[in-house]
Order: sequence, then structure tokens, then C-alpha cells
Amino acid sequence: MKKSLFKPKSWFARSDEISVLRLYGAIGASRGIGGRGLSHPPLEKAIDAAFEGKRVKAVALAINSPGGAPGQSSLIARHIRRLADEKEIPVIAFCEDVAASGGYLLACAADEIFVNEYSIAGSIGVISASFGAQDAIKRIGIERRIHTAGEHKVLMDPFSEEKPEDVARLKALQKEIHARFIAWVKGSRRDRLVEGVKFFEGDVWVGEQAVEVGLADGVGELQPQMKQRFGKDVTFKEYGGAKRGLLSRLMGRGVTGPTLGTDIGAGAADATLDAVEQRLAWGRYGL
Repeated sequence: MKKSLFKPKSWFARSDEISVLRLYGAIGASRGIGGRGLSHPPLEKAIDAAFEGKRVKAVALAINSPGGAPGQSSLIARHIRRLADEKEIPVIAFCEDVAASGGYLLACAADEIFVNEYSIAGSIGVISASFGAQDAIKRIGIERRIHTAGEHKVLMDPFSEEKPEDVARLKALQKEIHARFIAWVKGSRRDRLVEGVKFFEGDVWVGEQAVEVGLADGVGELQPQMKQRFGKDVTFKEYGGAKRGLLSRLMGRGVTGPTLGTDIGAGAADATLDAVEQRLAWGRYGL
């Protein structure tokens, strides 16, 4: 008797799946055409989709971010953590060039964190950068006029003299944000953080150094690590990432990871400012 060639189990069997959520770029709402800030609203559906499906065995976070807006960082990270707990799906973060500041906050949404041997991780602190142009506008004959309802409505105006009380208020705000950042990291890493290391002064660690102090669990790359853990036949499905619309591609290259491009056209001014801010964010880590 001949064996049947029809083998429905082998033909239609589907392998386990790993959802790969790509979190690339500086964090914060973008301006202008082709803006590339990483923010929560555009990622909501991608995050939800990454945790859907009976075949999803884990969610891998591919992170390459120098940080940015703390609010957006928290919204993204808490959304991921909430679904991981609700659906009981493990989340593993893989840091690429940089997972610093808000980028490391995102990594702490995971159950485990892996770094590349060249990854920069940490920078657990808060920064506020501005400039003072009050003398410049005086030289060209411009008078600054501000009218407010509310004593603290204007804070650190770059076209006015810096006030000690404004600096004190800004530092108080930074201290509160920093405390919440520290609590999030400690809640994620728990006893894996090595005692005596000054994690929360804004320092960074590279590759194996991050593992040695407890900021990461190992050195490894996404696909090899996930195949080793979930089997060589596991498949990968990507979400998030850096997809761009037709108009964005027509108007310019934009910003991808640490590479600065150019946007021209109707939104050129805002797009250029967005690009400069992202360039500065990556530049803090020599990229």
C-alpha cells in the first residue's frame, strides 16, 4: 500500500513566533515633515499587535535610542510591561548602539536585558539644555516682552536673564523626574544591580561592563539568543521600526538612528530643528 503524500500536519504546521518590536530613535514628539521622534501614539497599535496571537512565545525589544522625553519613554515602557503581565508573555530587550537615559528606561520594561559588546547603556539621569540669547537680542535692538497670568508661567526663558529662582524650580522638577526614573530601574533590575555602584549619576557602561554591574543580563544578539531559547525553527515578525510614508520619502532622507539626513519643503524649519535635536541627542554618546 502506497503512503499518502498528503500530510496535513506537516504542510500546515506553523512554528512558534517571536514578535520583534523595534524602538529606534530619540524619544519625543516629532515636528515637521519626516520627523522621526519615537513616541507612544504611533506605537500603540504596534505594541498591541506584538502581544497578539497564540503562537507568540516572547516579545523581543530591539532598542537603539539615546533617550529623550521622559513622559513618552514612560508611556511606551509601561504599555509594554502592562501587556507582558496581562498576557504572561516574556519580554527580552536587546540593546544595539545605545540604550541610554530614556532608551534604558525602555529596556527596563523587559524581563531580561542583553547588550552588544559595543552597546552604550545607562545614563540614568535628567538633563535640560537651553541657551541664553538676552545679550544678542539687545545688540540688534530687540526688546523682549512677556505678559503672563501666573507667577511661574515662564521658566528659563532663553531671551531673558537667568533667575536663581527659576534654576531652583527647574532642579526641583528634575529631582522629581529623576526619583521616578530611579524607582523604575530598581523595580526592574532589583537585586541584579551590584551594590556600591553609582548607577544614578548619569554615567554609562559599555557592553560587558553593563553586565558586570547588573544593568544587563548578558552579551548577545537578538536572533541567535531567541533561537537558542525557543528553538531554531522559531519565526520572527517585526513591529514598529522606522517605516516612512511616501511624502516623507519625497521630501528628504530624514533621520534614521545616528545618521543625520535633511528634510526640505514646507516643513523644512521644523524638520531641521527636529533633526538638530536628534543629532545632539546621539552626539552625547559619540555617535
